Amino acid sequence: MRLSLGGCRGLSQIDGMKVFLDFEASSLSDQSYPVEVAWVFQDGRTESHLIKPAPGWVDWNPQAEAIHGISRATLTSEGQPHDVVATRMIEALSDHELFASAPSWDGKWLSVLLRGAGLPRHALRLRDTDEALRSTAIEILQNVISAARLDVEVHTLVSVANAAKSTQPAHRALADAIGEYETWCRVRQAARVLAAENGAR
Repeated sequence: MRLSLGGCRGLSQIDGMKVFLDFEASSLSDQSYPVEVAWVFQDGRTESHLIKPAPGWVDWNPQAEAIHGISRATLTSEGQPHDVVATRMIEALSDHELFASAPSWDGKWLSVLLRGAGLPRHALRLRDTDEALRSTAIEILQNVISAARLDVEVHTLVSVANAAKSTQPAHRALADAIGEYETWCRVRQAARVLAAENGAR
């Protein structure tokens, strides 16, 4: 499924965009695998996929199903083959910076998906969303406020934006990816306001 949120104000499609990504999974065990993936480009374009389990992906935790609401039967009937999803991710995301709120977990499931499709498990790499928040704020502010203030101001902007997140994640990949994207938009907008207040042109 592909949609567009319209993007943060003042953004257009560019190469090397930031992309906010989220997985849902069969469980939190060592044998877990991804059941859903979604991502949001910084220009607001979104994409999401249910993932049909590969042969041998048999782990299943009813408690995980109760959280994300996706049954194994739904994955079997409505999911896309895991290799199709993995190939689509390589095609869509290879030239961009990928971020997730829990990169250790999401990175594990990304690796499982890529390996299951016979693709290099490091073909795509995830970083922590906070890195995107900090780098965006620094880019906007570094030539506007003093170096002595920069770290403090960036830390404050990131903390305030994170505090505005919902305390209850949706536990669906697209909704949670959008939440990360919206947090990034808040940081970007707050940094632009601060820059304007400090004389940016």
